[in-house]
Amino acid sequence: MESFRSILKSKGLKATPQRIAVHEAMLVLGHASVDMVCDQVKKEGKAKVTAASVYNILSGLSTIGIYRRIPTNDNKVWYDAITRTHLHIFDRKRNELKDLVDDGFSATAAAYFKDHAPKGYKVDEIDIQLVCHRSRNSKKL
Repeated sequence: MESFRSILKSKGLKATPQRIAVHEAMLVLGHASVDMVCDQVKKEGKAKVTAASVYNILSGLSTIGIYRRIPTNDNKVWYDAITRTHLHIFDRKRNELKDLVDDGFSATAAAYFKDHAPKGYKVDEIDIQLVCHRSRNSKKL
């Protein structure tokens, strides 16, 4: 939590009870939508928040690099507490976003696009998301 407070201070932001509560919720949830964070903050009971305040906090903290903003094909924006490049699986039937650890694939994609960026563009980051649903015989990740 001290690291979080230091980052906020370095960006000229105060460590308000609402920001602290949202950050604690994100650490518990890992990946979350605004509604999920609201529910977690209310469950913990450490601060009073509205959906609008949670949205503003998550949006602002993703802008300064504390979280990563992830759009999904259900037209929702999710936030990820892990900001390094990694893959995601979005389960459209369960409405879940999960990490898929495959550093080899991420490294291969990064190396490829280093030399093959679309004409007129510079690749800032690679964000790959598999959209799928769980088959009957699949096991948890």
